[in-house]
Amino acid sequence: MFGKSGPVVIDTYSSRRARRKLPAWLVALVVGLAAGAAGVIYVQQRHLPPRLSTEESTQLRESFNSAERERQRLQVDLAETAKRLEATAAERKAIADELAASRKSVEGLREQIGFLVDSLPPDPRGGAIEVRAARFNKERGALAYEVVLTRNNSRGKPFTGVMQFSVSGTASGGAETTITLPPVAVSVGQYQSLNGSLPLPDGFTPRQSTVNIRDKVDGNLMGMRVLYVR
Repeated sequence: MFGKSGPVVIDTYSSRRARRKLPAWLVALVVGLAAGAAGVIYVQQRHLPPRLSTEESTQLRESFNSAERERQRLQVDLAETAKRLEATAAERKAIADELAASRKSVEGLREQIGFLVDSLPPDPRGGAIEVRAARFNKERGALAYEVVLTRNNSRGKPFTGVMQFSVSGTASGGAETTITLPPVAVSVGQYQSLNGSLPLPDGFTPRQSTVNIRDKVDGNLMGMRVLYVR
């Protein structure tokens, strides 16, 4: 009824080999990762800048450190320069303030001198240039003088000329004589005060001095006054 029967063979290893076959998606993933890694390596080798070696990296680090030190040094120098500039500015301000104070003081003195000059008696002879005051002394063989000149019309440019003394006195032999001393340059705006000394001949004793104001040596007489020598 059953017919002829034979042996039945069960292959267990065949089923195990079938179960060990990798899935297609895993194979595709592995292949994609490999292709990506190969692409990265290709790009790095062909298109990107070459990677630095250890020696090159060390040199680059040293260059960076050197640049950083130089930057810090320059920053310190800049700070010191800023301090010096601040000190200079403060010093300049102090000098400017001192100069302003000096100018103010000079203006005050000028006003005082102007008041004193105006209070001097007028020159009896008058003239374009007046000899408002003068004082003469014999000191160590020289004629020491102090003279104050004023100008009637003080507008415009200052008057420029010379002042020359004609000195009368006694020579070394006892004879009366008059000598003319070297000219002294003058420049008179509103007023001018002059002082100095001029040498006298040996043995000469001065008695009086005539102050002559001229526009130049041997030029026009602009003012004159006779005063005694002390």
